Amino acid sequence: MTEKLYDQDAYLHEFTAVVESCETVKNGFAAELDRTAFFPEGGGQAADTGWIGNARVLDVQETNGRILHRIDRALPVGETVSCALDFEQRRRRMQNHSGEHIFSGTVHRLYGLNNVGFHMGEDCMTVDFDGELSAEELRLAEDEANAAVRENLPIRCFFPKPEELETLSYRSKKELEGAVRLVEIPGVDLCACCAPHVRRTGEVMLVKLLTAERHRGGVRLTLLCGLDALADYRRRQAESSAVSHLLSVPKEQIAAAVKKQLEIQTQQKERVAALSLALVQSMADAFSETAGNIVCFDALLDEIALRELANRLMTKCRIAAVFSGSDSEGWRYIIGSRSVDLHAAAKAINAGIGGRGGGSPAMIQGRAGAKTETIRGFMEKYTDLDAHNENV
Repeated sequence: MTEKLYDQDAYLHEFTAVVESCETVKNGFAAELDRTAFFPEGGGQAADTGWIGNARVLDVQETNGRILHRIDRALPVGETVSCALDFEQRRRRMQNHSGEHIFSGTVHRLYGLNNVGFHMGEDCMTVDFDGELSAEELRLAEDEANAAVRENLPIRCFFPKPEELETLSYRSKKELEGAVRLVEIPGVDLCACCAPHVRRTGEVMLVKLLTAERHRGGVRLTLLCGLDALADYRRRQAESSAVSHLLSVPKEQIAAAVKKQLEIQTQQKERVAALSLALVQSMADAFSETAGNIVCFDALLDEIALRELANRLMTKCRIAAVFSGSDSEGWRYIIGSRSVDLHAAAKAINAGIGGRGGGSPAMIQGRAGAKTETIRGFMEKYTDLDAHNENV
């Protein structure tokens, strides 16, 4: 059985080991070592990566008591190899996981809620609790968690003896069998966990709550800690600086400036809508009533205006076909009629204008790829109104 060096020293990131087996698997090879500091995926935390000899470690899994390292090339069995973890990755994960213990232990102490789900992703951690928390309760929990960080408390990872374990009250998301590894933060948390952790709470640097949403009768939170929280703050700071520059206002006035711009945008949309209706009416008035078809092109009309124009022209002709767009980028169309079954005619019309679309007997819509003159020539002369013939 592989000796688990990560249980003994979470900071060990360079070591030597003997290759006990190396098997061909899908997308690479799986090596088993006599000892390893590579943490296999578990407890909501992804596996460590790094190098075994000249082989890249892509994943580590513990299956049926065996710790298998998925690597990108074969290793000679029986050889002693030098191994190295991606320790920057390990350090960030330890900071996040230890920070999650601090926060979850704090929520449990303050409100009696249990952590019933945990996952550490590339962008953040998600933590599920079995009850809801108000914004004020979350702020207090975050403050208390960061107070524990500032106190720089020791974090102890240990395997208590069975008789000692029976006397301890600890958090666990599931029933455990065999040796139980506990992570203890004095006065803050005692929780069963298999993952590596930092030595002291001060190394967590910061516990930052990002979002909270209702989830299965409780709440799902997203968190970041340590260097990942710092990197996230820097990204947000860069974004706020960019928005501040674009709006020409100080950062502390961004929200007010955005609100003002949204109000201006709403007013402009209302004005554009009114002008569009006026334009539609003017365009409709330019056409006289006819027993034939009316075809109209415009480069700027949006779908609402296009539909309104079709509705107004339908009263003046047999088929009203209105198009918005250009020959280079294609045309959006709406075609309406009070006397022709356009649903039945759609196939023939689309064939004539290089289009795709459909709709109801009174109106069809879609896109056309033919050029202006081709579309105009087809629609103006389109007189076959027999739905049966259209679909033959």
